Amino acid sequence: MELHSKDLLGLVCVILLLPAALCTTSQGYFTSSRATYYGAPYDYGTSSGACGYGDYGRKVNDGKVTAVSSKLWRNGAGCGACYQVKCKMAQYCDVDGVIVMATDNGEGDRTDFIMSGRGFSELGRDQDTSAKLFKYGTVDVQYKRVPCKYASNIIVKIKEQSSNPYYLAIVLLNVGGDKDVTAIDLWQKDSKAWMPMRRVYGAVFDFSNPPSGQIKLRFNVNGNMELAKSPIPSNWKPGASYDTKIQFY
Repeated sequence: MELHSKDLLGLVCVILLLPAALCTTSQGYFTSSRATYYGAPYDYGTSSGACGYGDYGRKVNDGKVTAVSSKLWRNGAGCGACYQVKCKMAQYCDVDGVIVMATDNGEGDRTDFIMSGRGFSELGRDQDTSAKLFKYGTVDVQYKRVPCKYASNIIVKIKEQSSNPYYLAIVLLNVGGDKDVTAIDLWQKDSKAWMPMRRVYGAVFDFSNPPSGQIKLRFNVNGNMELAKSPIPSNWKPGASYDTKIQFY
Protein backbone atom coordinates (compact mmCIF):
# COMPACT_ATOMS: atom_id res chain seq x y z
CA MET A 1 0.00 0.00 0.00
CA GLU A 2 1.34 3.43 -0.96
CA LEU A 3 1.15 6.07 1.75
CA HIS A 4 0.95 9.72 0.79
CA SER A 5 2.60 12.44 2.91
CA LYS A 6 -0.77 13.34 4.43
CA ASP A 7 -1.28 9.73 5.51
CA LEU A 8 2.27 9.46 6.86
CA LEU A 9 1.81 12.49 9.07
CA GLY A 10 -1.38 11.06 10.48
CA LEU A 11 0.42 7.77 11.14
CA VAL A 12 3.26 9.57 12.92
CA CYS A 13 0.73 11.41 15.10
CA VAL A 14 -0.88 8.13 16.09
CA ILE A 15 2.41 6.35 16.79
CA LEU A 16 3.80 9.18 18.89
CA LEU A 17 0.45 9.65 20.62
CA LEU A 18 0.61 13.39 20.02
CA PRO A 19 -2.41 15.45 21.05
CA ALA A 20 -4.81 15.77 18.14
CA ALA A 21 -4.57 19.58 18.30
CA LEU A 22 -0.88 19.41 17.43
CA CYS A 23 -1.32 17.24 14.34
CA THR A 24 -2.27 18.86 11.07
CA THR A 25 -1.84 17.90 7.46
CA SER A 26 -0.09 19.99 4.82
CA GLN A 27 -0.65 23.18 6.80
CA GLY A 28 1.99 22.46 9.45
CA TYR A 29 1.90 22.16 13.22
CA PHE A 30 0.05 24.07 15.89
CA THR A 31 1.75 25.01 19.16
CA SER A 32 -0.11 25.31 22.47
CA SER A 33 -0.03 28.63 24.33
CA ARG A 34 -2.25 31.27 25.93
CA ALA A 35 -3.70 34.56 24.71
CA THR A 36 -5.24 37.64 26.27
CA TYR A 37 -6.17 41.12 25.00
CA TYR A 38 -5.57 44.81 25.58
CA GLY A 39 -7.83 47.83 25.33
CA ALA A 40 -11.58 47.63 25.08
CA PRO A 41 -13.41 44.72 23.45
CA TYR A 42 -13.63 45.06 19.65
CA ASP A 43 -11.17 48.01 19.58
CA TYR A 44 -8.49 48.40 16.92
CA GLY A 45 -4.79 48.10 17.74
CA THR A 46 -2.40 50.72 19.10
CA SER A 47 -0.30 53.30 17.25
CA SER A 48 2.49 53.02 19.84
CA GLY A 49 3.48 49.39 19.22
CA ALA A 50 7.14 48.42 19.50
CA CYS A 51 7.45 47.70 15.76
CA GLY A 52 7.43 51.44 15.08
CA TYR A 53 4.49 51.19 12.67
CA GLY A 54 2.63 54.19 14.06
CA ASP A 55 -0.98 54.53 12.93
CA TYR A 56 -0.45 51.77 10.36
CA GLY A 57 -0.20 49.40 13.32
CA ARG A 58 -3.72 50.30 14.48
CA LYS A 59 -5.73 49.29 11.45
CA VAL A 60 -3.53 46.97 9.42
CA ASN A 61 -5.22 43.56 9.00
CA ASP A 62 -8.50 45.29 9.91
CA GLY A 63 -7.15 45.98 13.39
CA LYS A 64 -6.64 42.28 14.16
CA VAL A 65 -3.14 42.75 15.56
CA THR A 66 -1.20 41.46 18.53
CA ALA A 67 1.77 41.92 20.78
CA VAL A 68 3.85 38.74 20.80
CA SER A 69 6.18 37.23 23.37
CA SER A 70 9.94 37.62 23.10
CA LYS A 71 10.39 34.17 21.54
CA LEU A 72 8.13 35.23 18.64
CA TRP A 73 9.35 38.83 18.68
CA ARG A 74 12.94 37.79 17.93
CA ASN A 75 14.42 41.22 18.71
CA GLY A 76 12.11 42.85 16.18
CA ALA A 77 12.62 40.41 13.31
CA GLY A 78 9.14 39.04 14.08
CA CYS A 79 7.44 42.34 13.21
CA GLY A 80 4.76 41.81 10.59
CA ALA A 81 4.52 38.05 11.09
CA CYS A 82 1.02 36.59 10.98
CA TYR A 83 -0.33 33.76 13.10
CA GLN A 84 -3.47 31.69 12.98
CA VAL A 85 -4.67 31.46 16.57
CA LYS A 86 -7.51 29.21 17.78
CA CYS A 87 -8.84 28.93 21.31
CA LYS A 88 -9.58 25.55 22.84
CA MET A 89 -13.06 25.83 24.38
CA ALA A 90 -15.19 24.12 21.73
CA GLN A 91 -18.45 25.53 23.09
CA TYR A 92 -17.26 29.10 22.47
CA CYS A 93 -14.44 29.04 19.95
CA ASP A 94 -14.55 29.44 16.18
CA VAL A 95 -13.06 26.39 14.49
CA ASP A 96 -10.72 28.49 12.31
CA GLY A 97 -9.88 31.09 14.93
CA VAL A 98 -8.32 34.37 13.81
CA ILE A 99 -5.28 35.48 11.84
CA VAL A 100 -3.47 38.26 13.72
CA MET A 101 -0.40 40.28 12.78
CA ALA A 102 2.48 41.03 15.17
CA THR A 103 2.87 44.78 15.69
CA ASP A 104 4.15 44.91 19.26
CA ASN A 105 6.15 43.05 21.90
CA GLY A 106 4.63 41.95 25.19
CA GLU A 107 3.68 38.96 27.31
CA GLY A 108 1.57 38.38 30.36
CA ASP A 109 0.64 35.27 32.33
CA ARG A 110 2.40 32.63 30.17
CA THR A 111 0.92 34.22 27.04
CA ASP A 112 2.44 34.40 23.58
CA PHE A 113 -0.28 36.78 22.36
CA ILE A 114 -1.76 39.98 23.76
CA MET A 115 -4.28 40.81 21.07
CA SER A 116 -6.22 43.93 20.23
CA GLY A 117 -9.83 43.66 21.35
CA ARG A 118 -10.80 43.34 17.69
CA GLY A 119 -8.46 40.39 17.21
CA PHE A 120 -9.47 38.63 20.44
CA SER A 121 -13.17 38.93 19.54
CA GLU A 122 -12.58 36.84 16.41
CA LEU A 123 -11.68 33.81 18.53
CA GLY A 124 -15.36 33.33 19.33
CA ARG A 125 -18.00 31.85 17.04
CA ASP A 126 -20.25 34.92 17.32
CA GLN A 127 -20.73 38.02 19.42
CA ASP A 128 -22.29 36.12 22.33
CA THR A 129 -19.49 33.55 22.57
CA SER A 130 -16.88 36.29 22.11
CA ALA A 131 -18.40 38.12 25.08
CA LYS A 132 -17.92 34.99 27.19
CA LEU A 133 -14.26 34.76 26.12
CA PHE A 134 -13.72 38.39 27.10
CA LYS A 135 -14.97 37.51 30.60
CA TYR A 136 -12.29 34.83 30.87
CA GLY A 137 -9.68 37.42 29.91
CA THR A 138 -6.96 34.87 29.20
CA VAL A 139 -7.63 31.66 27.26
CA ASP A 140 -5.72 28.58 26.17
CA VAL A 141 -4.95 28.62 22.46
CA GLN A 142 -3.01 26.87 19.73
CA TYR A 143 -1.20 28.78 16.98
CA LYS A 144 0.95 28.50 13.88
CA ARG A 145 2.76 30.96 11.59
CA VAL A 146 0.95 31.69 8.32
CA PRO A 147 1.53 34.15 5.44
CA CYS A 148 -0.42 37.40 5.66
CA LYS A 149 -0.79 38.66 2.12
CA TYR A 150 -1.35 42.22 1.03
CA ALA A 151 -2.58 43.75 -2.20
CA SER A 152 0.57 45.89 -2.40
CA ASN A 153 4.33 45.29 -2.21
CA ILE A 154 6.66 45.94 0.70
CA ILE A 155 6.69 49.66 1.45
CA VAL A 156 9.61 51.64 2.87
CA LYS A 157 8.29 54.54 4.93
CA ILE A 158 10.73 57.32 5.84
CA LYS A 159 10.49 58.10 9.55
CA GLU A 160 9.71 61.70 10.50
CA GLN A 161 13.01 62.21 12.33
CA SER A 162 14.94 61.65 9.11
CA SER A 163 16.77 64.58 7.49
CA ASN A 164 18.01 64.42 3.91
CA PRO A 165 21.02 64.10 3.48
CA TYR A 166 22.22 63.75 7.08
CA TYR A 167 20.16 60.97 8.58
CA LEU A 168 17.85 58.27 7.20
CA ALA A 169 15.47 56.14 9.29
CA ILE A 170 12.96 53.79 7.68
CA VAL A 171 10.25 51.35 8.73
CA LEU A 172 9.17 48.36 6.62
CA LEU A 173 5.45 47.95 5.98
CA ASN A 174 3.48 45.10 4.35
CA VAL A 175 6.09 42.43 5.06
CA GLY A 176 3.49 39.72 4.84
CA GLY A 177 5.26 36.49 3.99
CA ASP A 178 6.26 33.60 6.23
CA LYS A 179 9.92 34.72 6.36
CA ASP A 180 11.71 37.32 8.49
CA VAL A 181 13.77 40.32 7.39
CA THR A 182 16.80 39.84 9.63
CA ALA A 183 18.93 42.71 8.25
CA ILE A 184 18.98 45.52 5.67
CA ASP A 185 22.01 46.71 3.69
CA LEU A 186 22.46 50.03 1.91
CA TRP A 187 24.61 50.47 -1.21
CA GLN A 188 27.52 52.91 -0.82
CA LYS A 189 28.38 53.89 -4.38
CA ASP A 190 31.61 55.69 -3.39
CA SER A 191 33.15 52.61 -1.77
CA LYS A 192 31.17 50.23 -4.00
CA ALA A 193 30.14 48.15 -1.02
CA TRP A 194 27.00 47.15 0.85
CA MET A 195 26.86 48.63 4.35
CA PRO A 196 24.52 47.38 7.10
CA MET A 197 21.78 49.63 8.42
CA ARG A 198 21.25 49.59 12.18
CA ARG A 199 18.08 48.03 13.56
CA VAL A 200 16.97 50.75 15.96
CA TYR A 201 13.97 48.80 17.26
CA GLY A 202 11.20 46.67 15.81
CA ALA A 203 10.97 47.19 12.05
CA VAL A 204 12.86 50.52 12.18
CA PHE A 205 16.36 50.79 10.66
CA ASP A 206 18.62 53.83 10.33
CA PHE A 207 21.84 55.09 8.73
CA SER A 208 23.86 58.25 9.41
CA ASN A 209 25.07 60.30 6.43
CA PRO A 210 23.43 58.14 3.74
CA PRO A 211 24.80 58.37 0.19
CA SER A 212 23.54 61.09 -2.15
CA GLY A 213 21.34 60.17 -5.08
CA GLN A 214 19.06 57.14 -5.19
CA ILE A 215 19.39 54.73 -2.27
CA LYS A 216 19.51 51.05 -3.11
CA LEU A 217 18.50 48.57 -0.43
CA ARG A 218 18.82 44.83 -0.09
CA PHE A 219 17.15 42.63 2.50
CA ASN A 220 18.48 39.60 4.31
CA VAL A 221 15.49 37.27 4.34
CA ASN A 222 16.29 34.19 6.41
CA GLY A 223 19.83 34.13 4.99
CA ASN A 224 18.92 34.94 1.38
CA MET A 225 19.68 38.39 -0.05
CA GLU A 226 16.79 40.10 -1.86
CA LEU A 227 17.38 43.36 -3.77
CA ALA A 228 14.67 46.01 -3.76
CA LYS A 229 13.58 46.46 -7.37
CA SER A 230 12.83 50.14 -6.87
CA PRO A 231 15.33 52.37 -4.97
CA ILE A 232 14.46 55.21 -2.64
CA PRO A 233 14.57 58.37 -4.82
CA SER A 234 17.27 60.99 -4.26
CA ASN A 235 14.70 63.62 -3.21
CA TRP A 236 13.24 61.46 -0.42
CA LYS A 237 11.33 63.27 2.28
CA PRO A 238 10.48 62.49 5.93
CA GLY A 239 7.05 60.91 6.18
CA ALA A 240 6.98 59.76 2.56
CA SER A 241 6.46 56.12 1.53
CA TYR A 242 8.12 54.31 -1.37
CA ASP A 243 7.25 51.01 -3.07
CA THR A 244 10.12 48.48 -3.20
CA LYS A 245 8.33 46.52 -5.97
CA ILE A 246 9.01 43.24 -4.15
CA GLN A 247 7.24 40.91 -1.70
CA PHE A 248 8.44 37.88 0.24
CA TYR A 249 6.03 34.94 -0.12
